Amino acid sequence: MRRYLVPWGAEECRIYSTGVLVLGSGIAGLYTALKASEYFEVTVLTKKGIPESNTKHAQGGIAVALDQEDSPSLHYEDTLYAGAGLCESDSVRVLVEDGPLRVEELIRMGAHFDRKNGKLAFTQEAAHSRRRILHANGDATGEEIERTLIAQALGEERILVKEEQFVLDLLKNQKGEVIGALSLNGKTQELEIYLAQAVVLGTGGLGQLYCYTTNPEVATGDGMAAAYRAGAQLMDMEFVQFHPTALFIPGAPRFLISEAVRGEGAHLLNVRGERFMEDIPGKELAPRDVVAREIWREQAKGEVYLDFRPIGLEKVKQRFPMIYQTCLDYGINVLEDRLPVAPAAHYMMGGVRTDEMGRTSLPNLYASGECACNGVHGANRLASNSLLDGLVFGGRIVEDIVNTARSKGLIDPQLSDIHTEKDEFCPGYLSDPLKREELQELMWEYVGIIREEEGLKKAIKLIGDWDRTFIPEREIAQLELKNLLAIGHCVARAALAREESRGGHYRSDYPETHTKDLKHSIQTKEGYDVCTIPVSRVG
Repeated sequence: MRRYLVPWGAEECRIYSTGVLVLGSGIAGLYTALKASEYFEVTVLTKKGIPESNTKHAQGGIAVALDQEDSPSLHYEDTLYAGAGLCESDSVRVLVEDGPLRVEELIRMGAHFDRKNGKLAFTQEAAHSRRRILHANGDATGEEIERTLIAQALGEERILVKEEQFVLDLLKNQKGEVIGALSLNGKTQELEIYLAQAVVLGTGGLGQLYCYTTNPEVATGDGMAAAYRAGAQLMDMEFVQFHPTALFIPGAPRFLISEAVRGEGAHLLNVRGERFMEDIPGKELAPRDVVAREIWREQAKGEVYLDFRPIGLEKVKQRFPMIYQTCLDYGINVLEDRLPVAPAAHYMMGGVRTDEMGRTSLPNLYASGECACNGVHGANRLASNSLLDGLVFGGRIVEDIVNTARSKGLIDPQLSDIHTEKDEFCPGYLSDPLKREELQELMWEYVGIIREEEGLKKAIKLIGDWDRTFIPEREIAQLELKNLLAIGHCVARAALAREESRGGHYRSDYPETHTKDLKHSIQTKEGYDVCTIPVSRVG
């Protein structure tokens, strides 16, 4: 595998230095930047405009045990149950115990969550035993959180936000420490080097690997791919979460229909108008992987619908104004018509392997949010835990950077420290006219909701062939496609290696779930084989 996405030399780059370099401007990136700015100068690089991230598109809410009838221990148990045996209990305990303090801090920053009679209003979502989901403006929670964090970040003089920055690769010194990043300035098309005392990935997920996704165009796995090329370990890449209910209208995007809709009482119906989840434990509020597979199976017989009518007119308009209006825009009044829905790629449980402090396997590189994997979500993320994840572990990363600075000092990177590794670019090699849609359709068909050996092997071979022959130019769409190929290959290989069904990973040829020797999958660029490590703390 090539070390770098494109050929480059330091002599052609503009050079910048900062204390902490944060890659990404969603909840994980911006919250980390804000906490880090209390101690260091911070630079935030974001691929498009600062608001464009998965955070902005999060509807349902943020799960947190703040209600009097709830507790972190109940939240802990629900998270372990949804994670299907692959959660690292230490990570989960950190999430649920630190979560309330982080959310209260977010409220002090200016985030306005919906209230009832002056008190925070909590809703129900799948696999939660209590109503613990905070929401904002009905179904625009992520947008409100992003608004709050952006306002804080842009008002902080120690934070420099640079938009239109496509991070190509991570840079290391001779000791193997990550000391910065190589970026393509989308406005000038110039290469830029950012040197930093600590580097934090908050680059989000990889939903654009699939033809049907709730994710925005920017979710192309760039941070995971850059870390992988630099030698970082990836963990549990087979576990992609497919949200059960996305809008399913020809020509329309797969707009997310929040889990909270079912939490407030909406029913899933088959083509005959029957509730097909009645015999499933949890019914419409079973874990996401279960509901997605049941919908997938029903779709073989005809369309599947979401029936909003049990919720009632006023509550739909109050709680789900964005969903209500979007459906109207596509000609469907959810209070009169059944809404066609189908699963779509939504969230990545796997990612760059980290510990409970956000440290990766590469010295001086941290990761938080959807691009990271510390076992907190296991094989299936509990609904609305993702926003909390970005807050909690972003804060922990800054704690570790500060402690390192106090105990032994941070590195002082210089341009001369960069270890430029040999690469295998072929001058004059023509790019294969590969389209992103070909990869997305392949992944959906063979590495999607239901998988089996023959299809996975076909996907691995095709993606490997495409990756070897596709040499990108310095053009964003081509660079994104190259990253998607690398990450898609990892997902498919990990899925082939796991010969069982668990959480978001379902093998029709291995439908059973192992009950002993629970393992995480580990991948690095040095070895083609998928390795495993035991789940060390299962609760």
